[in-house]
Amino acid sequence: MGSSPRTVEEIFKDYSARRSGIIRALTHDKDNLCLYGHPNDSWEVTLPAEEVPPELPEPALGINFARDGMVRKDWLSLVAVHSDCWLLSVSFYLGARLTKNERKRLFSMINDLPNVFEVVKGQKHVKDRPSADSGSKSKGSTKRSSDGHVKNISKVAVEEYEEEEDEHGDTLCGTCGGNYSEAEFWICCDICEKWYHGKCVKITPAKADTIKQYKCPSCMKRNKP
Repeated sequence: MGSSPRTVEEIFKDYSARRSGIIRALTHDKDNLCLYGHPNDSWEVTLPAEEVPPELPEPALGINFARDGMVRKDWLSLVAVHSDCWLLSVSFYLGARLTKNERKRLFSMINDLPNVFEVVKGQKHVKDRPSADSGSKSKGSTKRSSDGHVKNISKVAVEEYEEEEDEHGDTLCGTCGGNYSEAEFWICCDICEKWYHGKCVKITPAKADTIKQYKCPSCMKRNKP
């Protein structure tokens, strides 16, 4: 890449490309399995950088040494785990100048993808199970506490799920009546506690972070004199 990625979207694209290269090496190519993934979807086995400190965080040194002394699937899993650690370290190294909310959004985007270990092991990418109160919210959805602070819905869902494990239900948008979709942003009204597609009420994740108390269109109309 001509210049280092700086925005959340650029860093996520860099992460996705490096991840793709490593997954190709571990799941498709049979020879010279690697630890390095590059921003152009390629991979290679090579020595670590000689300069100190290196331009980017370095992968684990000597990961290939155990190749002939371990069961193949165990070795692949070991490489995958170290690769996941390296991918995250590179992304957050590049994102050192991001704001708190931008780092949270970057991690949420990364966490929506299966990690290398899950792909190599053939595991299904399982997200947090929601409670009836929150419905099936994505990690990109938001919920506000009584003090107006934004909470990540995945954490709220886990906490509520532990207390109300048997009370799950579907969540419908208060505007269009559509079912929840993991790919979409949702927001909860602090007044009526109904959930809405962000696009239905014209609220983006960035805009939601600037709102202390969100009122849906219906509640705003009711509160008008």
